[in-house]
Amino acid sequence: MDPLTGFFRTGCCDADSEDIGKHFVCARVDNAFLQYSLSQGNDLITPRPEFGFAGLKVGDQWCVCANRWLEALNAGSAPAVLLTSTNAKVLQLIDLATLKAHAVDIN
Repeated sequence: MDPLTGFFRTGCCDADSEDIGKHFVCARVDNAFLQYSLSQGNDLITPRPEFGFAGLKVGDQWCVCANRWLEALNAGSAPAVLLTSTNAKVLQLIDLATLKAHAVDIN
């Protein structure tokens, strides 16, 4: 809820057909991911008050686009996943074993 995340800004990684980015992965962002995202043209660091966006900092939880998370994984910059907060729809794009390997909230 702080920062308020999700496609609908409800604090949940819910989405519908309007969300072409598929913001399904609940990630705990780290510097490597924030810098990777910035290098790909998606600045998640800089505050954008006109959009009600305070900018992300290391440790924030954010609903990340499934394909961006996969790109970051392949680049060695995937952030940790909060599996219990990740939308099950992500399994259409990323297998459970991969998500579990990066999860911080499972035993």
